[in-house]
Amino acid sequence: MLSKDSKIRVLENFYGVDYILFGKPANKVDTCCPLVKEEYLAIKGALMSVHVEMLKLIEHAPQTITETVNKNKLMQYARTSAKIARENAQRIVTSKKARANIKESLQEALKENSKVNISQLVEKSIRTKAFGLAIDNLLIARTLQEGKCEQLNTWEGRIIEDSYKILRDNLIEAAYMMIHPQEINEDIDPRVKGAAIGAAAGAATGLGVRYGVGKYKCRTIKDPEKKKECFKAMWKHGILHKPKNE
Repeated sequence: MLSKDSKIRVLENFYGVDYILFGKPANKVDTCCPLVKEEYLAIKGALMSVHVEMLKLIEHAPQTITETVNKNKLMQYARTSAKIARENAQRIVTSKKARANIKESLQEALKENSKVNISQLVEKSIRTKAFGLAIDNLLIARTLQEGKCEQLNTWEGRIIEDSYKILRDNLIEAAYMMIHPQEINEDIDPRVKGAAIGAAAGAATGLGVRYGVGKYKCRTIKDPEKKKECFKAMWKHGILHKPKNE
């Protein structure tokens, strides 16, 4: 069970993610594709659910908030924390290591499609990297300083972490589609676009990508006890349904 202060942090982060990606709440973002916005909101909800599970696992214990927190104060917290997260991400993304990672991802993309618009690809790669770092800074960096971070080294922790990464990347992709819909219309076949949206919806409901990751991860474990522990963690978080005979 989360404390009152942890619940306030979850709400702060819920809105903070929007400020990182759009600079304003998602409901104020105009887009030509309402379905994409719906998928963004669904994926964000799934991501925050995983974030809550992470907080529970590490026994999150933030500093006690003594002042009364209303919606205006909450939005103020969200804007401030998002601003700090973006600034921290900006410093990291301009580092030598980050530039090398972006260059590597660009080379891989060019191998797959040599006709891709390079300028758009470069911009998207940099934005995606920066957004991912900022969201990690917001949802993970502070959290690990306020709980038992060693719990993330358990099988349960690793499953939560894998789910988090997949949903974070899907969220950024959905946000990018909202911000740059013209790139979808120009470069993506409608059938492919529909499949991509369907995949995002599957991840959001926990029946798509999360299922595959957890199932594959547990089945590759050779130690019987560790394998059993892995499946128990998935049953607990609803990634897999528990067999009736268990």
